[in-house]
Amino acid sequence: MNVFKGGIIGCGFFSQHHQEAWRRMPNVRIVAACDSYLERAQAAAGHAYASADEMLNAEDLDFVDIVTRSDTHLKLISRAAEKGLAIVCQKPLAPDWEIACRIVEIAAANRVRLMIHDNWRWQAWYRAAHKMIARGDIGAPLGYGFRCRWNDGGGDKPYPKQAYFRDIRRLIIDETLVHHIDTARFLFGDILSVYAQARRVNPRIQGEDQAILTLRHANEVVGWIDGHSFLAHEDAGPSLDETIFDGESGAIRITSLGEIWSGRVKIWAHHSLNGYRGDSVYATLHHFISCLETGRPFESEAREYLEKTFAVVEAAYASVRSNRCVEIAEIVAPIAP
Repeated sequence: MNVFKGGIIGCGFFSQHHQEAWRRMPNVRIVAACDSYLERAQAAAGHAYASADEMLNAEDLDFVDIVTRSDTHLKLISRAAEKGLAIVCQKPLAPDWEIACRIVEIAAANRVRLMIHDNWRWQAWYRAAHKMIARGDIGAPLGYGFRCRWNDGGGDKPYPKQAYFRDIRRLIIDETLVHHIDTARFLFGDILSVYAQARRVNPRIQGEDQAILTLRHANEVVGWIDGHSFLAHEDAGPSLDETIFDGESGAIRITSLGEIWSGRVKIWAHHSLNGYRGDSVYATLHHFISCLETGRPFESEAREYLEKTFAVVEAAYASVRSNRCVEIAEIVAPIAP
């Protein structure tokens, strides 16, 4: 069995989900970890570093897993790419469009494989729904809706698990609803346009904490994504979402418990208690390693993710600023060959 040696950069709150997933893979060893708080890196791997450069210079690695804030990604991906390492990097890809484009070009110039870790499409209920939709269970798709809710955005100290959320200028669309954008693309294909409205409710933060997006796909499916952080779902479960998918001959809905219903009949349920939200972090990282083993393309390969998911995020912010529907081609056209 080929064993992949990895290094993890960033050992904070969400990194714990990555570390738990890596430990369950027999063909992966996280041999090194880096964090500005050295004790966190020491808890994550046998070789611990406070500097990413020090770790990359000292270790013989096959890949790096970057689990840090988006404003660090350009430097970290550049350093790892210069070492010729495969890279999986947490979303958001970058703090803005220009930097995201530079990151993708750096990976291409160094001929390294770069995958963006966007785990929502890997949640077990969305994988199951994808199969149902693809085999025609609801007929030709017509539309969809994602209703995303959680309740940690209020009060004097919002987002206690990720306090840096209070200070970033692009919040709910960039950090959370990007998941649903990418999942909609997975389920229904390329997105052509977006109209978005957003506002800041809690004055103690810098970015937007409520937003609603309307999206149109190339196959004419139209959907909406609605999110805020002030009210949990009544039946809070492993999913942050309540979702509906409509077709010409039926509909399915996913509850916040991660169950799929057709009318009053429950047709699918996820029973595993492992991992994060339907074990989606494990599934994402397992896909990364599987693609390194086989040479298959990543589902969220960096350039495709840039042009088909991150570009929709950028278009959503352009829509908020201009109060109009924005075509994705307006964002992507300047980088087309």
